[in-house]
Amino acid sequence: MAEIEIRLPKMGESVTEATITNWLKNIGDSVAMDEPLVEVATDKVDNELPSESAGVLVKQLFQKDEVAKVGDVIAILSTDGASVSAASTHPEAQLNGQNGEDSDTDIKVHPEVSAPPVMAIKNGSRFYSPLVKSIALQEGISQVELDGIPGTGAEGRVTKKDILNHLTQRGNTAILEVKPVNMPAPNAPKMLGIASEGDEIIEMDRMRRLIADHMVMSKQVSPHVTSFVEADVTNLVNWRNRVKKEFQAKTGENITFTPIFIEAVVRAIQDFPMINVSVNGTTIIKKKDINIGMATALPSGNLIVPVIKHADRLNLIGLTKAVNELANNARNNKLKPEDIQGGTYTITNVGTFGNVMGTPIINQPQVAILALGAIRKIPAVIETPEGDMIAIRQKMFLSHSYDHRVVDGALGGQFVRRVADYLEHFDISQKI
Repeated sequence: MAEIEIRLPKMGESVTEATITNWLKNIGDSVAMDEPLVEVATDKVDNELPSESAGVLVKQLFQKDEVAKVGDVIAILSTDGASVSAASTHPEAQLNGQNGEDSDTDIKVHPEVSAPPVMAIKNGSRFYSPLVKSIALQEGISQVELDGIPGTGAEGRVTKKDILNHLTQRGNTAILEVKPVNMPAPNAPKMLGIASEGDEIIEMDRMRRLIADHMVMSKQVSPHVTSFVEADVTNLVNWRNRVKKEFQAKTGENITFTPIFIEAVVRAIQDFPMINVSVNGTTIIKKKDINIGMATALPSGNLIVPVIKHADRLNLIGLTKAVNELANNARNNKLKPEDIQGGTYTITNVGTFGNVMGTPIINQPQVAILALGAIRKIPAVIETPEGDMIAIRQKMFLSHSYDHRVVDGALGGQFVRRVADYLEHFDISQKI
């Protein structure tokens, strides 16, 4: 039987793994070339993966909710139309025996490769499988609590079913241990959240857990510094209000402030290219391309960062179309893996929520991020040929967070000042 391995493809510069969320084909189903085979989820995007070949699905090497690494074989296709029995295609069935009970070892069998034995982890006189230990870590179950779970496995071992049943039977009043993310600081105290009677306990969804990991990692990796600049964007606002109907009629696109801000950021990056870098150990990687990520809030409350590739090659109309398309696809869960890859600098619009400024966290492996505050009408002193006067002006704060390992205060401050200059000197005579 000719077989083809389907591997988990690379889905982004910083994406190393994905969760299998749903198999779209069952064992024995025919699969066409490029037909969606499986749904996967990363910390960036949910996506359907198409089959790289036509054939019959004979093995699923990862089950729903399991995590696969980039490059792992996740499925086997038969190209000669041959099928296999369910018992031979599911290694879990062989390992669990004829009664079909859940295994707590989750060994995966690869064709022509013997699966290595899974060593149970011993604590005192009791053994725990790697799967049970992993679930305990993810769910914040302390060793004391784990030792108290009755086991139904051989010699009283705790099985996967035992620990899952324990999780569902926890009382209304519980001590919730904040799950460790990445590498905690040495000797760091564990923070406990205490739930009282009547409190609602909400489990983080998969994306929120991954976002939490990414944010903690960023703060651990990069010493953050934030510089603030206030910009007078009165001319920019007046121009946009004057041309937005004409812009819509000519291009079919609604022009927001976001593409105008991105245009200013791109010009500032061209002036200060050392903002457009990443760090690899003790080396600095100066990026050739200018790819702008724009943080976008999802209906679920989570955040995603689609990327405008080669933003320096687009005019204002092109940027507007790219912004609108990516934002709509993000909100409708239609982003492709390549839509969230390759960002070199990120902006986030905190003004959308009425915030005047913020201290954004850097989107690793980038070294800087710009938060755009709300545009507000405020009284301001302006200089005129007749002297100083007070007038109503449209102003906003720009908050620039940067990695102090490679971006000093001079560069970080000059960059955000230059963005503000481009916004303040926006060409109000430009035509659509």
